[in-house]
Amino acid sequence: MPRKISSMAPDWWDYTTLDGDIIKEVAKLTPDKMLKLSRPGFKVVFYDTLEDFYLAEALEYIAAWKQSTPDNPVGICGPIGPTEQLPLVARIVNEIGLSLKSAHFWGMDEWFLDGKEAPPTHPLSFEKADRELCFNRIRKDLVMPDANLHFPKADTAVYRKSWEGVRCAVMQGGQGDIKHWAFNDPPSRTGKYKNAPPSPAEYRKLTTRVVNLHPVTVSQNARTSGGGNITLVPTQAISVGPVETWQAGKVSIWQAGKHDNPFGQRLTTFMISRQIPDSSVPMSLLADHPNVQFNFYRPGIGTCEVEMH
Repeated sequence: MPRKISSMAPDWWDYTTLDGDIIKEVAKLTPDKMLKLSRPGFKVVFYDTLEDFYLAEALEYIAAWKQSTPDNPVGICGPIGPTEQLPLVARIVNEIGLSLKSAHFWGMDEWFLDGKEAPPTHPLSFEKADRELCFNRIRKDLVMPDANLHFPKADTAVYRKSWEGVRCAVMQGGQGDIKHWAFNDPPSRTGKYKNAPPSPAEYRKLTTRVVNLHPVTVSQNARTSGGGNITLVPTQAISVGPVETWQAGKVSIWQAGKHDNPFGQRLTTFMISRQIPDSSVPMSLLADHPNVQFNFYRPGIGTCEVEMH
């Protein structure tokens, strides 16, 4: 039986093309049932306060960087969204005097404009946000060399090579409305993917690359970062790929209820727990990663009950 047409963007794949029985079951999940979806290789964690939530996220940076030595460098791959952890990371590094001289950091993604990466002068630049919110705030005697900061460029070869010889302890991320990590969006419904999205195995072969963004992703970034001005948001980006993601020892996703809604938070938790990978829901492919943790701000989980506004 052919897959449904998306109810959001008919020329794209997304979670609205899933079987209706999955949708109905997911919508019934209470937070207590979500917590019980942990299994070996997949852990669900709740935090009761935003202070605890963002501090725990910041401490993942510290724990990763403390493992780094000149002979065995270690890094973390981090997102823009959420960003609230970044100033905390800088403050903790400075307070405990943690030298980052051998440590590494990979930015997850960057906008792609006019055939090249968005420059740090662009108001929505992810590199700009990382530097201003974190790395420019770390003491010069502690901060890592600039060569150890890796931001995706239009020519992805240098970025991809930077993963060689350095262990990525953790890849952090948020979850977007279209259920992506980084900008690993579902593909458009064209060519050989007209009638079915790529298989999980095929999607997992993707490396860091330039991607076309699902219309929902463009709209979301306008809402969260551009005051609703969709014309400000690029329609392409450079995104870390599944290949690099599977090089990370742990994938840690942080959901405070700001970037995805109650249904979306439940959907990927359910699909990863029940091991239902489907590339129309890219985050669900993490069902095959050996060490994934979903972190939730408990009051941000909300409900899927119908409530008119």
